[in-house]
Amino acid sequence: MSVLFDVTHPALVHLFAGPAETLADRGHDVAIAAREKDVTTTLLDAAGLPYVVASRAGSGPLSRVAELPARGLGLVRLARRLRPDVVVSQVDPAAVHAANLAGASAVVFDDSEHERLAAALTHRFADVVCTPASFRRAVPNQRRYDGFHELAYLHPERFTPDPGVLREHGVDPDERYAVVRFAAWDAHHDVGRRGFSPAGKRRLLAALSEVATVYVTSERDADGALAGLAADPLPVPVDAVHDLLAFADCYAGDSQTMATEAAVLGTPAVRASAFAGDGDMSNFRELEDEYGLLASFADEDAAVDRAVAYARSPPHEAMARRRERLLADKVDVAAFVVDVVEGAA
Repeated sequence: MSVLFDVTHPALVHLFAGPAETLADRGHDVAIAAREKDVTTTLLDAAGLPYVVASRAGSGPLSRVAELPARGLGLVRLARRLRPDVVVSQVDPAAVHAANLAGASAVVFDDSEHERLAAALTHRFADVVCTPASFRRAVPNQRRYDGFHELAYLHPERFTPDPGVLREHGVDPDERYAVVRFAAWDAHHDVGRRGFSPAGKRRLLAALSEVATVYVTSERDADGALAGLAADPLPVPVDAVHDLLAFADCYAGDSQTMATEAAVLGTPAVRASAFAGDGDMSNFRELEDEYGLLASFADEDAAVDRAVAYARSPPHEAMARRRERLLADKVDVAAFVVDVVEGAA
C-alpha cells in the first residue's frame, strides 16, 4: 500500500517516524508532507526521512487559518500525485480533505480535548479517529487506545536513553541539571490563555539556577524574559533532547508535549498552564492523578516552588516505580499506529 503522513508539528515527527520506518520495512510506499514549523524539518532530516514541504507556519493565533488554503492545495496536489491508500495525520482539516479527494482512507490521531474548531472540521471526514482511552469526548469514528502519543517514541521498545550522547556534547549525566521549556502560546486554542508570564520565567530560571545547571529551550522570546538570565541553551542537538530529558533531575515549563515526555520518561516534571485543574486535558489528569508523574499548576509561583524542590531533592526512585506501573498499563503506541494504518488500507 501507499501511505502519506501529514507532519505539521515537531512532536508529530516523533509520533510518526517509527511507524513510517516500520511500514517501509514491510514493503509499503511511505511519503511525508511536512509543515515548516520550529524544528520540524530539522528533526526529519536528522531521522533520515525524506519529505515534501506542503506549507510554512506563520506567527500569531490566526496564522493557521490563513495558512490552511495553501496547505490544503499543497496536500491535494501531493495526494493526487502519490495516490495514497491511507493519509495519516493529527487534527488537520487539510489532510482529511486531501484524503477524501484522493480516494484514500483518512486516519487521525487526537489527544487534545481543547482542540475544538479544527476537530469539528476534521473528525467527521475521517475514517478512523484514534484517541487515548481516557479522552473525555466521544467523537465520530472513534477508536480508543490505552496510551499517549509520546509512548510511540519513548516506550522502552523504542527508546533507550544514551548517556554517551550527553558526554559527547559536554554534559555529565550525573551532574545536577534541569531542563526548562517555554512554548509560544500562539495557537488559536491558546487565545486568552498562557503558561509562565515573563516575570514567572525569570523567577523560575533564577530559582533553579541556585541549585542546578539550567538548560533552556524556548519557541521564542518575544517578551525578552530570558535576556541576561543564568541559563544555558540546550547543549545537545534537537534529535538528542530526549536523552537530555531522561537524565535530568527536573523538567519545568509550559510546553504540553515536553511535560508529557518528561513524565513518561520518569523525570520529575512540573507544568505551568492556565488549563491546569479539573478542566485540563485527560492525559495530564491521568499522569498526575493516576500515576503521580506530573505536577500541573495554574499558579506559576506554586510551579516554581515545586520545580525547585524537585531540583534540590529529585525523587528519582519514586518516579521510576511510578513509570514502571505506567508502562505495565500502556501499549506500544508505535505498533498501534502501524496496525491501524494497515487495517485502514
